[in-house]
Amino acid sequence: MTDRLTADLAATVRAARTDLNLSVNALAESSGVSRAMIAKIERAEVQPTAALLGRLSAALGLTLSELFARTEGATPRLARHADQILWTDPRTGYRRRSVSPAGSPVQLVEVELPAGAEVSYPAESYALADHQIWVLAGRLRFREGAVDHELEAGDCLTLGTPAPGTYQNVTDQPCRYLVVLNRGRNGTP
Repeated sequence: MTDRLTADLAATVRAARTDLNLSVNALAESSGVSRAMIAKIERAEVQPTAALLGRLSAALGLTLSELFARTEGATPRLARHADQILWTDPRTGYRRRSVSPAGSPVQLVEVELPAGAEVSYPAESYALADHQIWVLAGRLRFREGAVDHELEAGDCLTLGTPAPGTYQNVTDQPCRYLVVLNRGRNGTP
C-alpha cells in the first residue's frame, strides 16, 4: 500500500465514522476493533489488515469494496487497469484489486491469495451485499459458517445466509478469484 493510499484510507474511515456520528468508542464496540487501533488507522500510523478493514467497514454499514470506492473518489464509468487500486494486506500478502468503477451497484474485486494464506471476515461483512466467488486460477477453500466449500478454477459459489467467512488457500500455489458483490440483498440497500 502506498503512503498516499494509507492516508486516503485513513481519511475515508474517519469520514465514514463521523458521517454516522459515531465516536471512536462506539465504532470500537460495534466492530470489535480496539479504540487504540482505530485511532492509529485514522491517523494513518498503521496499515490495517483485510480482516480489520472488513470488521470496520461492516460496522460502518459498508462493504469493503464500498470503503475502497470511497477512498478512490469519483471515477468515470470506465476503470482502466492502470487506474484500478491494488491493495496488499500487510499480514497475509493478500492482494485486492477494485475492478469496477467506484460507485457501481455491482462491484467486482479481483483477489490473489498467496499459498497458505487465510483471510476471515465476520458475518456482518456478508449481510450488506449478495456475494459470489468465481475462482479464476488455483484452488480455494471458502469456509461459510461451519461449511467448507472446495472450489477449483472455473467454479462459482453464491453465498447463502450471512455467516462468518474465511478464504483459505491450502495449496502451495497462489489462488486468483473474483468476488462479485451486489448491494441490493433481498431488496434492501
